[in-house]
Amino acid sequence: MTDDQGQLDWGFAGHPYVKTPNLDAIAKKSVVFDRFYASSPVCSPTRASFLTGRHAFRTNVLNHGHYLRPQEETLAEALKKHGYVTAHFGKWHVGSVQKESPTSPGQQGFDHWTTGLNFFDNDPYLSENGIFKQFKGKGTVITMDLALQHLRKNHHKSLTFTLIWFPSPHDPHEETPDNPNLYADKPHAPYYREITLIDEQMGRLQKTLKELKIDQETLLWYTSDNGGLVHEHSGGRAKKGSIYEGGLLIPSILHYPQKYSHKRISPPASTSDILPTILSLIDPNYTAQTTLDGINILPMIEDATHHRTHPLRFWHHFTKGQSTWNDRIIKKLQHAQQNNLPNPFPERVHKNTQQFPSHNQNSHQRGHAAQLDWPYKLHLIYKGDQTLTELYHLEKDPLEKINIAKQNKPIVDKMTQALTNWQTAVLKSHSGSDYQPQKNKLKR
Repeated sequence: MTDDQGQLDWGFAGHPYVKTPNLDAIAKKSVVFDRFYASSPVCSPTRASFLTGRHAFRTNVLNHGHYLRPQEETLAEALKKHGYVTAHFGKWHVGSVQKESPTSPGQQGFDHWTTGLNFFDNDPYLSENGIFKQFKGKGTVITMDLALQHLRKNHHKSLTFTLIWFPSPHDPHEETPDNPNLYADKPHAPYYREITLIDEQMGRLQKTLKELKIDQETLLWYTSDNGGLVHEHSGGRAKKGSIYEGGLLIPSILHYPQKYSHKRISPPASTSDILPTILSLIDPNYTAQTTLDGINILPMIEDATHHRTHPLRFWHHFTKGQSTWNDRIIKKLQHAQQNNLPNPFPERVHKNTQQFPSHNQNSHQRGHAAQLDWPYKLHLIYKGDQTLTELYHLEKDPLEKINIAKQNKPIVDKMTQALTNWQTAVLKSHSGSDYQPQKNKLKR
């Protein structure tokens, strides 16, 4: 998973100048999703959706910097039950990286982890299974170094599940590829240099999988956490931070040579679908313990005539995000750890994960919500006592320019009722109803 790469921000998608030869080569042999959506237009909620298959509001991740509740079962925990050795390398941003925290990777199902709280750049401070260290070099390269070391050490012992969550191409774009002057005469050069740096790491990954002779049997799913930073190449209206198309559309390719050849998937899919799809691939009888918002999209992948019947739903700006400065925080944690001093950030162990706020019947009327029931996309934008309603026909109007709500009242009414019912259910989950009767039980 990359950090802030938009749908068209790579060569295979036709970008006018960015070079991603390794990703392009992978895509030509992969299942390519033409309409793949981040569950949220910002990072933390999308990552929570990937880990749980649920909309992030259900899991307490209401915006960037919020923590995933320890009561949630993650994909890593589910795969451990099937004998997988699990690992996480790179950006986390859904919890603490203090070992004792129930929101750390180690207590959310990962056996091995070297992790940053948020995005990081050169010479980053990271948490290695709870030991704080500074690493020298480019953060994106370090992330892949760690992942490759892990695969070389563990691939022959057992099944492996490895998350590689790159810190790039998030600003301030201090990392560079092999050619540090690449795109010097092009707009947004530092941003696109980091995407080419990611591409170089994907080349290293493919080379290592072949060396280890596991390239054919390895499922590789590549995607991003939200829309890109450059509106012109976002694939739709707006960019990161918006639930118009440009803030949600992201690249997504599934490379699994042993099972799938190259094909393009046109129906919409999302990061919430990844968990139920992977678990259904491993266990055809898989059933979730709690309500999922994602669905198993194997039928869509295996049959080009299969269309999505379950709507995609989005919600943003319900509450504010929380700043997380990776190096500043981990550097202080390292100093305290090395000098036997008290934890300088005790509030970051749990945050509010054990609070279960109540919501009333009007609590959903905050922020901006949307429902995609192809080809229609409904937006409900709450402005004080008013709700602005927008409806777009994405097949005819992919840039969401022509609001057709007034001409399509029956469609608007039906979709509004469904979206409002979903919002109410999501807030009920946020209040803790999915965890009864063990609401206050923490993972150990």
